[in-house]
Amino acid sequence: MSGQTRLLENRWDDSYAAKLDEPGKLLYRSNLLGADKRITNYGGGNTSAKVMETDPLSGEKVRVMWVKGSGGDVGTIKLDGFSTLYLDKLEALKGLYKGVQDEDRMVGFLPHCTFNLNPRAASIDTPLHGFVPYMHVDHMHPDAIIAIAASKNSKELTKQIFGDAIGWLPWRRPGFQLGLDLEALVKANPNAKGVVLESHGLFTWANDAKACYELTLEIINKAIEWFSQHTEGKTIFGGEVLKSLPAPERRAIAAKLMPEIRGRIGKAERKLGHFDDQDAVLEFVNSKNLKPLGALGTSCPDHFLRTKIRPLILDFDPAKPDVDGVIAALDKALEDYRADYSRYYETCKHDNSPKMRDPNPVIFLVPGVGMLSFARDKATARIAGEFYVNAINVMRGASTVSEYQGLPEQEAFDIEYWLLEEAKLQRMPKPKSLAGQVAFVTGGAGGIGRATAARLMGEGACVVLADIDGGTLDATKADFEKSFGKDAVRGVVLDVTKEDAVITAFTEACVEFGGVDILVSNAGIASSAPVEDTTLAMWSKNIDILATGYFLVSREAFRLFRRQKLGGNVVFVASKNGLASSPNASAYCTAKAAEIHLARCLALEGAEAGIRVNTVNPDAVLRGSKIWNGEWREQRAASSKIEVSDLEEHYRKRSMLKLNVFPEDIAEAIYFLASDASAKSTGNIINVDAGNAQSFTR
Repeated sequence: MSGQTRLLENRWDDSYAAKLDEPGKLLYRSNLLGADKRITNYGGGNTSAKVMETDPLSGEKVRVMWVKGSGGDVGTIKLDGFSTLYLDKLEALKGLYKGVQDEDRMVGFLPHCTFNLNPRAASIDTPLHGFVPYMHVDHMHPDAIIAIAASKNSKELTKQIFGDAIGWLPWRRPGFQLGLDLEALVKANPNAKGVVLESHGLFTWANDAKACYELTLEIINKAIEWFSQHTEGKTIFGGEVLKSLPAPERRAIAAKLMPEIRGRIGKAERKLGHFDDQDAVLEFVNSKNLKPLGALGTSCPDHFLRTKIRPLILDFDPAKPDVDGVIAALDKALEDYRADYSRYYETCKHDNSPKMRDPNPVIFLVPGVGMLSFARDKATARIAGEFYVNAINVMRGASTVSEYQGLPEQEAFDIEYWLLEEAKLQRMPKPKSLAGQVAFVTGGAGGIGRATAARLMGEGACVVLADIDGGTLDATKADFEKSFGKDAVRGVVLDVTKEDAVITAFTEACVEFGGVDILVSNAGIASSAPVEDTTLAMWSKNIDILATGYFLVSREAFRLFRRQKLGGNVVFVASKNGLASSPNASAYCTAKAAEIHLARCLALEGAEAGIRVNTVNPDAVLRGSKIWNGEWREQRAASSKIEVSDLEEHYRKRSMLKLNVFPEDIAEAIYFLASDASAKSTGNIINVDAGNAQSFTR
């Protein structure tokens, strides 16, 4: 328990539910339950409903169980996320079962029970739902219940809190035998409404969808109230021994630590980070019992599958904040953690165990600062952090009213390296080409920037959109959140000519994602005037944005790349005008030429650190471009003595290939240079101008 006493709210809408069939009510119930992380976390728990369906072969009515499929999330699941099984066939599997040594074989029979050729794989918890003789079953992982389940005297606590309404079963790995155990408990206790599974979670059941939903809330709320009463006034986690730093300092320290950690754990596979300094985390990391409780590991299987069995606690004193000292000690701390993880694997492995996975920590706890979590993508890193907050809440409740106990290492290993879990991992899609990478895109809300961000996110990258136009930036970010999810994109208002602002923007990228791998320097302006009419202000503005601005963001990216030691990619968006002179545009052309030469210089400096720097030269990219809105469009039309409306066609005809150039064309070239497809290229220029002999590089 986190100390919060707010009860779960009944959000069931009778008028909405009345329009739904039984599978629809199951979906509705599932989404309601999964929407509150105090009930279950992402991907945790499952729900089911037993309904009468028409057999597609015989036309007869048959009993079918709908149950959340393997790997799904009850909060976001759709109907196609449920497995469907003939109940009679599932019951018949009891005749094939030979004991606990037969668990994995039984999972192989579940597809034979499939109703209506449903391709959704059934989860390991399917027998637990199928063997309970009630129409509706919920299996949730609420912190308040797992705090009971993870207590040393969990059986006695369950009885004390719920009486005979809720039963109790000792720890057993999920599977067929646990389903039989649950069935036996229900038959022996016909008045029981549910059961607490030791070190695991809660099952509840009813013969009506609404009644099952409300029962689940009732049981969890009863536990919340009980903990509120029995923890009030008690010392939590042995008491506070350290004080949290102010929030800005916490973020600054996280931003400094995360790239250092990321560089050390991300050499084999890039990792993305997440920072969490909510009150529940700070209460734990500042406590006397941080190290002994952290060493015990998590209890619920859903927790440690995502967080590893235990975190790495960094030696940091917020009263004497020596961040450089922590960084200097990171190599040894990680070496010790990996050695302990290897010991865990070697001690617990079986003859047929999968090979050892990444031995690096997922969760890093920093006293006075908060929690850092790392995984192969941002969503997984965030979810791992959420699960560890659940584990903190569980430890809080259990250690306050009893004695917290984690799962024994062998039991934890048998879950983590279960062959069925390995099979699930092997079924996951191959990572996209930029998975685990972070791109920082200046001018990110403009035509080229927006197209580039979309292309990079489409290949699995997370993107920081940096743009001086806050309104357009917010709208662009909102669009990308709808297309790629909120974890994939962040926005920062940035004037690239302001040194402090650039430093702050990269700091935000570090605290949000853990670092940066790709810089796309694209912020731009354009101006047109004969040299005798070019003001110093116009000249300076071009140089400030297109030369100084590119220098400032590149310098900050280089600093970060060198700290991470993972290489890096810089792509400049320059212009055909950087190679080919143009009348009445001396300030613009000169600044663009400076960009190109800066890129060449940086390519020389960065090569030894694996930092590649390349340039894309567009020409006449009118669509979606903020540069081409207003005076620049009018000025270029006047320079060519044509109407503004004829400008796009004019540029098409002027090109050698007689083609228009669009933002997506530039984005494709940027993606090529930012990806491993161009791993052996640096200092290069790609012209994307539909052909212009003046701008040939040789």
